[in-house]
Amino acid sequence: MYTDGTWFKDEQGRTLMLRGVNLGGSSKVPFTPNGATYRQENFFDHRHVSFIGRPFPLDEAEEHYGRLKAWGLTFLRFLITWEAVEHAGPGQYDEDYLDYLYAVVKKAADFGIEVFIDPHQDAWSRFTGGDGAPGWTLEAVGFDLKNLSETGAAFVHAVHGDPYPRMIWPSNYAKLGAATMFTLFFGGDVFAPQTRVEGVPVQEYLQSHYLKAMNQVTRKLKDLPHVVGYDTLNEPGRGFIGKRDLLRPVPRLLAGVSPSPFEAMMLGSGHTLELETYDLNYASPRPAGKVTVNPQGVSCWQEGRTCVWKENGVWTDDGGEPRLLRPDHFALADGNRVDFPRDFLKPFLKRRIAEIRDIQPQAIVFLEADPGGRSPTWEAEDPPQVVNASHWYDGLTLRTKHYDPTLCLDRSTHRPVRGDEQMVRKEFVRQLGEHGEVGAARLHAPTIIGEIGLPFDLDDKRAYRDKDFSSHEQAMDAYIRALDENLLSFTLWNYTADNTHARGDQWNDEDLSIFSRDDRDDPSDIHSGGRALKAVARPYGRRIAGRPERMHFDMTSRVFELVYSHDPEAQGPTEVFVPNYQYPSGYRVEISDGAYEMNLEENLLLVHHTPDQERHSVRIRPRG
Repeated sequence: MYTDGTWFKDEQGRTLMLRGVNLGGSSKVPFTPNGATYRQENFFDHRHVSFIGRPFPLDEAEEHYGRLKAWGLTFLRFLITWEAVEHAGPGQYDEDYLDYLYAVVKKAADFGIEVFIDPHQDAWSRFTGGDGAPGWTLEAVGFDLKNLSETGAAFVHAVHGDPYPRMIWPSNYAKLGAATMFTLFFGGDVFAPQTRVEGVPVQEYLQSHYLKAMNQVTRKLKDLPHVVGYDTLNEPGRGFIGKRDLLRPVPRLLAGVSPSPFEAMMLGSGHTLELETYDLNYASPRPAGKVTVNPQGVSCWQEGRTCVWKENGVWTDDGGEPRLLRPDHFALADGNRVDFPRDFLKPFLKRRIAEIRDIQPQAIVFLEADPGGRSPTWEAEDPPQVVNASHWYDGLTLRTKHYDPTLCLDRSTHRPVRGDEQMVRKEFVRQLGEHGEVGAARLHAPTIIGEIGLPFDLDDKRAYRDKDFSSHEQAMDAYIRALDENLLSFTLWNYTADNTHARGDQWNDEDLSIFSRDDRDDPSDIHSGGRALKAVARPYGRRIAGRPERMHFDMTSRVFELVYSHDPEAQGPTEVFVPNYQYPSGYRVEISDGAYEMNLEENLLLVHHTPDQERHSVRIRPRG
């Protein structure tokens, strides 16, 4: 596989349309002991964990890979975490996990599945309300993990307990714990020059440990030809970088208690504050009253350590009265306004690419920007063979856990827009099209939507009781039709092998898996346990001997159409995936020219078009 302008190509020059999933949702947490975020037992014993068994035990691999192949989801964004590799301590790599990782990834090749590796994180780590980095990274800069929640520096499911407020976890990006770590990771040299760890500047300490841990993974997998590349870092946060007003919270992350950066620093150092708390509703966060935060006046810093931002002159409480000394500390560097994508993210991306290519020279590298932020601009002299791997979600459905086909969220204003179903579908097409435009204009690269998905616990988990998943099918069809209309590749979020109705994907009460054992009625049926398969397991042009111009599937009539222009350089037939799930009684084929053959065992239609036609078309409809 390689990139050619804004397209993916195979070794025969055919255009690839990639369809797959994120594997898997519970890979964010340890397998042993069970690290599901609702569990409090041994939560802080972060050095003695194992991720062997994520995304599933090795003896289950054939079952899950076989299911994904039958659904046509043969391109995997395979989740790992920094913590999985280096949880025991700096420079201590879990060799047993790396051996397991090799074995479980290697097995995917037996099913014709290709993989790219995603070093996943959300809000820095499990101990700041997300996942990703080992706990010792926070300890290295002085944090006391056990006091992060009480001081408002993080909102952690295992500490807070149930019920876990819906979609509150993203607010951790703006809280002291995660925001500090991201600022140090990307901008420690500029914003925390006084902070060193083991004599090393904090930015270099954190980045080099991350990169060395990920290099262990690349070395382990480099000889597997179906591992086509690596992500840089999932949804990297900018922390406080670029923040102009330290007295104001981040508006788009308001949920629960949402202190401003300066308030977060005060709370973390033992000051008690009365702050506004916010509820999420269908439109925007709304004030819900005042609460007292850190009433006991504890510090989230270890004994003998001080706040790194106090250490670097941002604020002081000498004399007992907190004072902000440098309100523009994170907005300026050498007197110039900072730009996170250009000044901090891009240098990291290029460093990550260089280290990957030192080990696996042909690897494709999938780039991500911070959630809601801009992608850096790629120039001609920058590394080639990169991909825009941005994410998209139907924010209103994600936030409310209710799908209304006549209502959507305007991503530019974060306000709801009401219309008819056709208008909403057009809005999805427009929003997803913008991601493709960013890939073409800023990176000169193809785009894959690395995450797109749907909560399955809609409407208070009603479908788990009445077995009616029609709303989920309607929503998922709208999303994938919008992807098809933009001719975008994607990996759905997500497939979780141990998903349950009670605990979803085992992380922060999210429940977006297209598979659940609790929905598996017949273990002998490969489709049993699948959710919204009517929308998910659909035909698509997998390898196209030309440039795709149109691809469309009607979920109701089950009619599929593919149109593409001829490419004399492309060799081999056009391959269309045709799932048995959609056509259990067979299907009929109409082609504009040439001949075709059906490979029913592999669920493939092979079309050999004649070279004298400029444009080719394929139509599939149910037999009968």
